[in-house]
Amino acid sequence: MSAPSLSIPPKIKPALPLGMFAGVVLGFAFLGASAMVFFFNPSTHAFYPICMFHQLTGLNCPGCGGTRALYALLHGHWQLALKDNALFVVLLAAGSVRGGWFAARRIRGQQTGTFLPVNYLWALLVISVIFAVLRNLPAFAFLSP
Repeated sequence: MSAPSLSIPPKIKPALPLGMFAGVVLGFAFLGASAMVFFFNPSTHAFYPICMFHQLTGLNCPGCGGTRALYALLHGHWQLALKDNALFVVLLAAGSVRGGWFAARRIRGQQTGTFLPVNYLWALLVISVIFAVLRNLPAFAFLSP
């Protein structure tokens, strides 16, 4: 009698790298959130979260007006978006450029490092604090939503 032949199971394809999976999930989440903001105006619908800092102090934080700015951008109203939250518009553009650069380097197989180095984060914190202070001063009222 001959020994029974053992069949070898097929190889399983490796899963996507965790970074790629996270990028895909974040991309779909951003598209879903953008679709919601596109169809539901934040100025007329009450289900959007309110700014607790503004509610408690009456002052505008760096993020106040960001959802309205996104709504304006999605509808092609650039000037209104800049009026609602200029920092958001500038950071969205800068983040898009950085993301494109990061993706291009990844696709070419070049080293990328971290998406936002620590120095960038510190600079962003300083810029956000300065923006928050300026938009609450009467001389810079044009920065308030």
